[in-house]
Amino acid sequence: MLRHGLVPNQFTLSSVLKAAGAGPDPDDRHGRQLHAYCFKCGFASNVYVGTSLVDMYARCGLMDDSQIIFDALHSKNEVSWKALIAGHARKGQGEHALRLFWNMLRGGFKPTHFTYSSVFTVCASAGSMEQGKWVHSHMIKSGVNLVAFVGNTLLDMYAKSGSIEDARKVFDRLVKRDVVSWNSMLTGYAQHGLGTETVQLFEEMLRIGVQPNDISFLYVLTACNHSHLLDEGQYYFHLMKKRFKIEPQVFHYVTMVDLLGRAGLLDRADKFIREIPTEPTAAVWGAMLGACRMHNNIDLGAYAAKRAFELDPSDSGPYIILAYMYTSAGRLNDAAKVRKMMKEGGVKKEPACSWVEIENAVHMFVANDDAHPQRAEIYRRWEMISKKIKEIGYVPDTSHVLFFVDQQEREFKLQFHSEKLALAFALLNTPPGSTIRIKKNIRVCGDCHSAIKYVSKVERREIIVRDTNRFHHFRDGSCSCGDYW
Repeated sequence: MLRHGLVPNQFTLSSVLKAAGAGPDPDDRHGRQLHAYCFKCGFASNVYVGTSLVDMYARCGLMDDSQIIFDALHSKNEVSWKALIAGHARKGQGEHALRLFWNMLRGGFKPTHFTYSSVFTVCASAGSMEQGKWVHSHMIKSGVNLVAFVGNTLLDMYAKSGSIEDARKVFDRLVKRDVVSWNSMLTGYAQHGLGTETVQLFEEMLRIGVQPNDISFLYVLTACNHSHLLDEGQYYFHLMKKRFKIEPQVFHYVTMVDLLGRAGLLDRADKFIREIPTEPTAAVWGAMLGACRMHNNIDLGAYAAKRAFELDPSDSGPYIILAYMYTSAGRLNDAAKVRKMMKEGGVKKEPACSWVEIENAVHMFVANDDAHPQRAEIYRRWEMISKKIKEIGYVPDTSHVLFFVDQQEREFKLQFHSEKLALAFALLNTPPGSTIRIKKNIRVCGDCHSAIKYVSKVERREIIVRDTNRFHHFRDGSCSCGDYW
């Protein structure tokens, strides 16, 4: 076009910039060259070209550059705001994205479906149901219909914030459901451990003629895994291959190994791994290791851990699990060797943290946290709760402490894990009888799981904990996972 002497206008440049930011891993080199050309031709501050520049830099992950372009625009529109908000959402910068959304509303701009979708994605990631509900109510007042893509992210927000009932209401009210809508609902049911509901929904999906994809089968298998549905899980794995001709991916194999292993069929899980047509990944061996820990098979667990170390030496998970297994079996020297391997390899355990949202503010805690303004009241409240639950049967499970110290010191180290501090804080700052929702960045430990069951009974509260594996709904001394997670 340029060689022919034709001069591009604002719409041409906007289209080319969109192409520069397209793809799964866009490179900013072409975009920067186009930016220079736009600047040279005097188009950089044009609202259409400027918005495309904001979007291009945001899609390349260069949020500082995107912000500079955005701030320099003489006039902004809804699409300019959407591009910047979506960029921060993709980068996982939820707080920044939400702040921009409020600024957008204060500026008198009307959010689009795409803007709402980005904000719901942010709320889903953080599990911020209070903020998500506020945005949902704003969307309703604005007269925005629940079309598929914004409805799907809203559904996902409610499911990931712990309210599967609200997620189902959104699903039932969708104007039109696509395969992503069905997958979002299947995902929600699976993460909440509702195996029967997941299977029923999947069968309904097949009955009305919606073609499932690999994600649909992943979450059906996940639900079967979380709900002890061994026969059903094996049936759907074979159905995926035979009827729908979908080749299993790594995540399907990982889920099947977990399903067989957790059911106690360790030999069958081992045989299944050896029959995988490609080289088993670290995640596959990690699933096997988790099952071995559950059934106290140290020899097979050590072999699985060794394979996981070879394939992904930087992942701390297998080291921690194997060390726990050795510690629980009283093999302290072997546990010390594993910790030494971690140290020599520069492998660091991911710091555990838990957070709770109260009155639109997120409060985050780490183990033995002393930074919170209410730390003294939080510690006193947990000590009081700990005394109460011990009276009705709670016994600290010190096998979850890796340090080589005496029993009393082990119990002390357990008492101030991050989820316990988050729970004590929530009990201090929420009305009696209200539901408490806690999020954690790693798997909830066995001792905390046991303690929270007792707390739900003595405090007469429903406590919902979201960890990396699933949701745990604690009510009246029991958990929805049936102690199987």
